[in-house]
Amino acid sequence: MKVYKTNEIRNIALIGGAKSGKTTLAETMLFEGGLINRRGSVEDKNTVSDYREIELERQNSVSSTVLYSEYKGKKINIIDTPGFDDFVGEVVAALKVADTALMVVNAQNGVEVGTEITWRHTVKNHTPVLFVVNQLEHEKANFEETLRQLKTQFGTHVTVAQYPVGDGHAFHGIVDLLQMKMYQFHDGKTEVVDIPTGEKAKAEDLHNALVEKAAESDESLMEAFFENGSLTEDQIEKGIKTGLISRGFFPVFCLSAKQNRGVARVMDFINTSVPAPDEMPAVKTVGGKALKCSVSDPTSLFIFKTSIEEHLGEIAYFKVYAGEVTEAMDMINGVNSVKERIPQLLIIAGKKREKVEKVVAGDIAATIKLKNSRTNETLNSPKNSDDVVEPIEFPAPKISFAIKAKNQGDDEKLGARLNEMHKVDQTLEIEYSKELKQILIKGQGELHLNIAKWHLEQLDKIPIDFIAPKIPYRETITKSANAMYRHKKQSGGAGQFGEVHMLIEPYTEGMTFQTLYPVRGTDEQSLSWGGKLVFNNCIVGGAIDARFMPAILKGIMEKMEEGPLTGSYARDIVINVYDGKMHPVDSNEMAFKLAGRNAFREAFKNAGPKILEPIYDVEVIVPADRMGDIMTDLQGRRAIIMGMDSEGNYQKIKAKVPLAEMNRYSTALSSMTSGSGTYSLKFAEYSQVPPDVQNALLKAYEEQEKDED
Repeated sequence: MKVYKTNEIRNIALIGGAKSGKTTLAETMLFEGGLINRRGSVEDKNTVSDYREIELERQNSVSSTVLYSEYKGKKINIIDTPGFDDFVGEVVAALKVADTALMVVNAQNGVEVGTEITWRHTVKNHTPVLFVVNQLEHEKANFEETLRQLKTQFGTHVTVAQYPVGDGHAFHGIVDLLQMKMYQFHDGKTEVVDIPTGEKAKAEDLHNALVEKAAESDESLMEAFFENGSLTEDQIEKGIKTGLISRGFFPVFCLSAKQNRGVARVMDFINTSVPAPDEMPAVKTVGGKALKCSVSDPTSLFIFKTSIEEHLGEIAYFKVYAGEVTEAMDMINGVNSVKERIPQLLIIAGKKREKVEKVVAGDIAATIKLKNSRTNETLNSPKNSDDVVEPIEFPAPKISFAIKAKNQGDDEKLGARLNEMHKVDQTLEIEYSKELKQILIKGQGELHLNIAKWHLEQLDKIPIDFIAPKIPYRETITKSANAMYRHKKQSGGAGQFGEVHMLIEPYTEGMTFQTLYPVRGTDEQSLSWGGKLVFNNCIVGGAIDARFMPAILKGIMEKMEEGPLTGSYARDIVINVYDGKMHPVDSNEMAFKLAGRNAFREAFKNAGPKILEPIYDVEVIVPADRMGDIMTDLQGRRAIIMGMDSEGNYQKIKAKVPLAEMNRYSTALSSMTSGSGTYSLKFAEYSQVPPDVQNALLKAYEEQEKDED
């Protein structure tokens, strides 16, 4: 395969809602470029992009696919991304390395929640965007309504570059406002003709608006526009490219990917007007250095995706940000300093893989069998070995389950496989919770986790169960309390003796300690599970030798790790050890550890103990007509509504909700909004549970203790 120069490369991501036709568009682009000689279809399960078994079964994408098309002297790298919000991590990774996003919009449905979700990620990445209104051949297609929604939702920079002639079954042509020509479709052929008389006035008005918008991106172009009343073709192209890069211009194209109408014209536009990698702003490193896309600079490549493929093993997909990469090249991982040799260089389109000897700055390629380099890591030449490209910010999980192998003998195999799955999909998080004594699998939604379950059971033959995860409650106190405990044990020979008196009190930031007993030493600890423990030594007169104080603290810490109420972690407590007794022979560290542990337990129960629960900030985005149902449901989940706001055609609800009430919320929200709602959640704080909830938790813990006995 030809080695393309940086200015001959275009990197695009196909993004948008589910069922908008991204995979069909990718297939047609590969056909137009001659990579395939026959177009497959999603229905026939033979597209280049959707080749994985789960995608063939479901007939939609669950993972991004790296593709390419060679078209009129340019190489167009294409990343086809899934449309469901559950797989948004694939979109985020694609936008990290794409220089332009093609937002594919279903002409039947207009702006959908998937359109808006992916749009927010383009804003965050400052990615240039082309809108492509697809499926214009469908009987329910409505270009004008879709355009109205695009402008309402995404602003005045949305600019018509093409409009269709005829909607639905009558769709037979596209008026191109850049070329001021009409693309006419008949019997599978495309003919470029003059714009019909009946369309000329409309086309002229829209053309002038397009030219004016292109001029706005550059002062010199604006001056030329005012002076001459128009721009030359080269000036328009310059203005469009500048506007795309600055996100001041979002052109709207129209096509039917299924019928291959208008796709070639969009590819022409990509070649001529979409920025090449070296025309984009420099990429920042973690240290603040700017990596300009240049072949002459020391080599840096960034791994944005990892997959595990049958017969090949682990594949690392990367973008070259500077320099050039050759086969057998020695590189250094900027994150972990591991040396890596590039064993093979592959240009990949789905299952089609072709070896190449060299890849230059701006291009996307893959390699296999790297020793210790994964997604979000940077490989460099020895000259710039410490460079680390700013990592992809993957979204936090929204849902979690406890996962357990049905057959105990599969436990080790399950653990290894889960780690592999996280390498491939970093939004699929695996946590081995010592606190909850569960393995937690976390993801973007129930569909996301069900796909993981499918892989484990169907491909890896590991039957598993998903269980509702335990809630990481905390225990604390609300008032002061005293307690003493004497540990005495005699069993022939040396015995055990230790007596501890303590006063415990609630800890608050900036508090004043009790003054009843003098504080002779303080050990303040920030607990790994949150909150504080303050341990005050108030012993006078040598009632307890100083050498036993660490043992008392150790006993207290053991009980704080398994709180007296429900076995949850305890937090925010001040311990004042003020008295006790020793025995000259029988006192030892074990005796004082047990005495400290039991004295703390007794004091805790008398100090107004309370259970705290994790509260999350939840943001729900839903269509306006579903607000009532969503509000009612949230209130039923003990939510406190913090505010509401509008976002285009959608409403945003902000609330604080206990984590215990969020189990399977993604499924409930999808059901209430017919899949059009989305949400995010982030840990906010711990707060006291209501009395009825506390009583229920205490009762459940008592029953559990009985069962274990």
